[in-house]
Amino acid sequence: MKKSAFITSILGCLIVLSGCASAPTSPYGSFVQKTEQSNDKKIADDVVKKLVALYPPAKTRFDLQHTTPDFFGGYLVESMRSKGYAIAEFKQSADAAPAAGLSFSYVFDQPKATDFYRVTVLIGGKQSLDRVYQLKDGSVYPASYWARKE
Repeated sequence: MKKSAFITSILGCLIVLSGCASAPTSPYGSFVQKTEQSNDKKIADDVVKKLVALYPPAKTRFDLQHTTPDFFGGYLVESMRSKGYAIAEFKQSADAAPAAGLSFSYVFDQPKATDFYRVTVLIGGKQSLDRVYQLKDGSVYPASYWARKE
């Protein structure tokens, strides 16, 4: 009886570990497949506007926690820099210098079969900003207030 329970627990652990091995490399970034760049810009500008209201640009440094290969992320970082934020690029190497600023990552996604988009910005590992946008007549509009978790 004890041997079968041990074997079952080992199999359970192996199943869990295999799920971890097949997980995506980064849970952050843009997961929206087909968007208009003008809509991405509108959402990114709204995010930067909120950041400016909460974090003083000339006094705040952000350390990216992932790469920004998508248009949304690239434009977001460019807009943040143009407003005066210091942003350290993501470095994956083990010998990277310790972070000097607030950690910064984002998730831009869309629930399946909807005309809604969601942006979540994670700051400092403990704070987050969330907002939902709706696609209407080819353009995006805020569909909610900003939600801020401290």
